[in-house]
Amino acid sequence: MKLIKTFLFSGVAGFVVLVSACKKDGNPNNLSPVSPNDYAGKIDGYNSSDEVYPKNLVAYWSFDESKNELKSATAPTATANDALVDGGVKGKALSLNNGYLYYAKQFTAFKTDSLQSFSISSWVKILNNGSKRTMLFQLARPGMFNGNINFALNTQAFPATNLDVLRIQPTFTTVGGGSQDNVNNTLSPKIGPDKWTHIVLTYDGVSGTFNIWADAAKIGGFPNRGTGNNLFKSWEPNEVIIGSNYNGIPGKQVNTDVTFAPMTGQLDELRIFNIPLPDAHIKALYNLGKANK
Repeated sequence: MKLIKTFLFSGVAGFVVLVSACKKDGNPNNLSPVSPNDYAGKIDGYNSSDEVYPKNLVAYWSFDESKNELKSATAPTATANDALVDGGVKGKALSLNNGYLYYAKQFTAFKTDSLQSFSISSWVKILNNGSKRTMLFQLARPGMFNGNINFALNTQAFPATNLDVLRIQPTFTTVGGGSQDNVNNTLSPKIGPDKWTHIVLTYDGVSGTFNIWADAAKIGGFPNRGTGNNLFKSWEPNEVIIGSNYNGIPGKQVNTDVTFAPMTGQLDELRIFNIPLPDAHIKALYNLGKANK
């Protein structure tokens, strides 16, 4: 705080009035100056999506020049009706036409002790189809229909002409052996053949909170999934399937259930974190993606 002294002399000889005034210092802690140039070109403080919680990013598919999971350099074991195409959110994207990618590997990052909270972020171009559900991503359990995480889209609920509603109904397995889900029963993102939609799942292994986000809005109707036996468990062994479940992969079928079909649509920038991302950073991923960053 700076002290400013002002002297006022009265009209009567011999009298002097001293007035002191205080003025606030705008930098009381002597912080270093900040230049606007330091933030030029950044979105929500980031230069690219790669800067969002990199230490907690445990699996990543960019689909730019490879179908490999990039953190572990794991190539798919089997694929069908898949291609890398131009026009992705960043670079290329994965295009599936009744297709899938299958990774017959126990990823270290998805072991029981390693994955207790999670966020799954993905950009998708998808249409409803009026007949079959779509499995965007599954942390599959060999020989079982339901995996540890089932990132399911209810594309069977509406015809392809409906671009206003996409029902998203993910599930996860629990410590007690059951399952929990969420669904966007009232709110929905827009979809379309040329629209990239950003969908994020977050799960907090402390509070049992399971959220669905779409295009930077929280849309899940039933986030409070509970604790105790309702907490998530990543049972082992597990594998990864993108675009299908076991019943859509020849030779891997586990039962006669045909509610899902291999995916038709596009997928890009699939990221899996081992924490529930804070709200502001989910919005940052959306804004960065819109800017192709």
